[in-house]
Amino acid sequence: MQIDRVPRRPLYAAVAALAAAVVAVVGVGALRDAPGPPAPIDGAAPGTIGRYQQALRAAPDDHRTWAALGAAYVQQARTTLDPSYYPRAQGALERSLRLAPTGNDQAMTGMGALANARHEFASAAQWGRRAARANPASPDAQGVLADAYTQLGDYPAATRAVTRMNELAPGVPAFTRASYERQQRGDVAGARALLRQALGAAYLPADVAFCRYYLGELAFQAGDLAEAEEHYRAAATADASFAPAVQGVAKTAALRGDTPAALRGYQTLVARAPLPQYLTEYAQLLHSAGQRDQAAAQERLLATQERLQAANGLVDDLAASEHAADTGDKVRALRHAEAEWKRRRSVLVADALAWALHLNGRDAEALGYARQATRLGWRNAALYHHRAEIHQALGDRAAAAADRATAHAINPRFTPEIPAIGRPS
Repeated sequence: MQIDRVPRRPLYAAVAALAAAVVAVVGVGALRDAPGPPAPIDGAAPGTIGRYQQALRAAPDDHRTWAALGAAYVQQARTTLDPSYYPRAQGALERSLRLAPTGNDQAMTGMGALANARHEFASAAQWGRRAARANPASPDAQGVLADAYTQLGDYPAATRAVTRMNELAPGVPAFTRASYERQQRGDVAGARALLRQALGAAYLPADVAFCRYYLGELAFQAGDLAEAEEHYRAAATADASFAPAVQGVAKTAALRGDTPAALRGYQTLVARAPLPQYLTEYAQLLHSAGQRDQAAAQERLLATQERLQAANGLVDDLAASEHAADTGDKVRALRHAEAEWKRRRSVLVADALAWALHLNGRDAEALGYARQATRLGWRNAALYHHRAEIHQALGDRAAAAADRATAHAINPRFTPEIPAIGRPS
């Protein structure tokens, strides 16, 4: 649900996935990819970066300011959607580490946040462990670890990191991560309670919007479109610049059958935030509305965005697999899913690999991955829909019917017609 979250400390704010979401940032995960809320993050205004740069001209050997500059670049990448800030972040953080190679938990945490943003989750976990050893009292290091372990599929380690973060600094980033953990394990009521706790602790508009959006996501995934839209609109009221709120209202309109309103919403959204997730959803909605030329234009823009991300060190085979599956390219879907599985083994990657194997007629293999995707008990209709289709292909009609009934019980409004909109987040 991935895309973020908390009272800000001097160096690390609470974060993005937007993820979804957008991308995992300082102490966070991406809105689309670090499913579930990590914790809101302040945008690093160009003026902030300028102040750090000015300070470094006067004191070029100040490793703390180099670390702060690196963190600000990571944040700026998220707020501007410009991945060219990642190499700048890496340069600043590496300079900090050259100046202070030991005990420099701020730069280590920054490197972990950068690795999470680039989907280098194994590297992020390594940096998070180094930062935690350097400063066992750092909640930001635990946030990096929680996000990395969640994406790697090491859920017991993620739980330990989330628990420790809540012990060290209860607040929006910690509460939202704990909420996502509950959601993944099927405890929707617990997830909602923690998000409301985070909302009560939020005082910045971006944090309020983030909490409201994810409360909307919980309602959306349960099929309660009225409550979902109420939260999405409250998120937009709290922070008019919060793009996920626009997405929430637009996708709610799509599921209600108000296609013109949904298309207008997505047109506004991608003009403001041309993220791959949003471009994919908009393209599929255009296809479903019969507007194929406009859909093709969005897919070309999506390809451009993916090339830009890859050029700056962000490779997302999960999103590529899902998009290929949605557009009928089963060979590419499987290639990307297998590549992502080699890097991380989260339930979302297991689901994507199961579905890609199914599309390629390899249902006996697919079933094992579909079972892995549902092993935590996540109440998400899309996961059970995929498993139902795999059971059906294997001739197990009873199991398929049971999974369809579970999907319907979770979300009576779930529809596979626009896959990206119904996908786990």
